[in-house]
Amino acid sequence: MRYAYAITGALLLGGTAIAVTTSSNVGAQVAQNEGMQAAAPAGAPASLADMVEKLQPAVVNISTKQRVQVQNPFAGTPFGDLFGQQGGKPQTRQAQSLGSGFIISADGYIVTNNHVVSAGAEGASVDSITVTLTNSEEYPARLIGRDPATDIAVLKIEPKKALPFVKFGDSTKARVGDWVIAIGNPFALSGTVTAGIISAVHRGTGGTYDKFIQTDASINQGNSGGPMFDMRGNVIGINSQILSPSGGNVGIGFAIPSEQAAPIVNTLRTGRTVKRGYLGIQISPLGEDLADSLGLAKNRGEFVQGVEPGKGADKAGIKAGDVIVSVAGQEVTPDQNLSSIVANQPIGGRVPIVLLRNGQRQTVTAVVGERPSEDELNAFAQQQDDDFGQQQDGQSSGGQAAQQSLGISAIPLNSTIIRQLGIPTDTRGIVITAVDGSTDAGAKGLRRGDVIITANNRPVASQAELDAQVKAVSSQGRSAILLQVLRRGQPAVFLPVRLRDK
Repeated sequence: MRYAYAITGALLLGGTAIAVTTSSNVGAQVAQNEGMQAAAPAGAPASLADMVEKLQPAVVNISTKQRVQVQNPFAGTPFGDLFGQQGGKPQTRQAQSLGSGFIISADGYIVTNNHVVSAGAEGASVDSITVTLTNSEEYPARLIGRDPATDIAVLKIEPKKALPFVKFGDSTKARVGDWVIAIGNPFALSGTVTAGIISAVHRGTGGTYDKFIQTDASINQGNSGGPMFDMRGNVIGINSQILSPSGGNVGIGFAIPSEQAAPIVNTLRTGRTVKRGYLGIQISPLGEDLADSLGLAKNRGEFVQGVEPGKGADKAGIKAGDVIVSVAGQEVTPDQNLSSIVANQPIGGRVPIVLLRNGQRQTVTAVVGERPSEDELNAFAQQQDDDFGQQQDGQSSGGQAAQQSLGISAIPLNSTIIRQLGIPTDTRGIVITAVDGSTDAGAKGLRRGDVIITANNRPVASQAELDAQVKAVSSQGRSAILLQVLRRGQPAVFLPVRLRDK
């Protein structure tokens, strides 16, 4: 409220100043803004009022009541009873969440974000979901279906009469610079309308299926699940995330595009679960270091780190170290990643996959399977080691290429070392004995005991063979080399390592 008062005061003072200035008796003066016509940027309406008046009744407030178990941090101490908990047993507290949503049918189907209707803390449970219309009518809501992967949920209420609703538009036609408006309930201020432009499309924020529309229309906490409208009043996005160091709007908000949301909503609305395509591969973006180590252009394709036995990629002949550049005729880029392309392929369908192997382009055909549950995926996913990023200082001696360019010293594997490391007995490669922490190899976590299996996609069994591949990469004008590294208890991974400037 302090800020509101300050702004009001400034406006009153400004008004007084104008009054004094325009009260002069010098002739018949006319205010500069007298009789002006409404102005608007080219392509934008003079006012959004008529459109908002029609759309606003279809936007709703969504609240949940939750139960959260609270553990007494002082249980077992003389201060334990101060918190009203006997015997250290956890007590239940009530919590509440607020968000937005929009009605998509006259009989009460509502779309929102999954996180709006999910438990907000570990150990919490959602007791009830309430939908409040713009006329303040409240209805209990049923959760019809949810898709956590894309953060979409569908609710159902039983209205007393037909409800106003809105429909999805075509987000594929959205362009950077187009005007959009967002309606929602930021900070529990129901029916708030904000306007702006599309700042970017196909924006990723780190999720597997991210393909957001970015906007500078103000989106804040509580806007989640609300609609983003184009200038025709069609829903082209579901407001979902903000990027803000303070928790408030800084002009960077994200909406799930309707091209992605509408099919999922239709599936959930009928009570079905969302099924996605799956090939059974671990992938990494083709960033600058990885691309340089392969001699390829960055951000064109994705690198195969591992292949799950028996799945579609394995049966098609895809191998670790391949670079997949297109699937079913769609180029793999940061804006259109491999996971999202494969997820949208029909399960059981045969798709052509173009890949690069050792610099050679080839095409294979894979049968798309069904994506397993998250628990099953976690069993296959590469486990990260907490101390993998620790640097270890090593001695760099001699004049060998790997020591000079990579800061790595290594010796051949033998049966004794294999037994000490606890790695498969048939492993072939060289074991690192020291790493210079000032090099890229040190910065990326390579350490004593790691085993280099291949370098530049060639098997290495001695320091000399590693040296040869370093020289080969350097002679081709590349500033990084691709190493395949094995660490005890983990699958082998490919790691691009930059050569040290001489």
